Amino acid sequence: MKAIADTGFLVAFANRSDQHHSWAVGLAERVTEPLLTCEAVLAETAFHLGSGSVALALVEEGLVSLAFSANEHLPRLRALALRYADQAPDLADLCLIRMSELHPRHSVITVDRGDFRIYRRNQREVIPLICPP
Repeated sequence: MKAIADTGFLVAFANRSDQHHSWAVGLAERVTEPLLTCEAVLAETAFHLGSGSVALALVEEGLVSLAFSANEHLPRLRALALRYADQAPDLADLCLIRMSELHPRHSVITVDRGDFRIYRRNQREVIPLICPP
């Protein structure tokens, strides 16, 4: 499975009391190569879990791979921030939109169906999502 991991999925996977934990674990069992993510998602994950150690373990154990440098994409991230200003996207969402543009065959795994149904990659393309039922 080729995919990009958002914060909600990682938090659900690592937190047994999360409402989406079983879904996230089941999905993670089907992962055959590391899911792509960015440092902003990893930072949010650490915050929500209250543990940088657990968030880093997701990388060390190979569930996710850091595959994005915001510094290399600042103009595009800024353009996305301006385009979606009315949605007030956080940096992680902006990075995931850009990652979806760079990796068009990867779906975004998220529990945030609402925002990602509005966001578009390459101006008009729907971002393919994997969400809990």
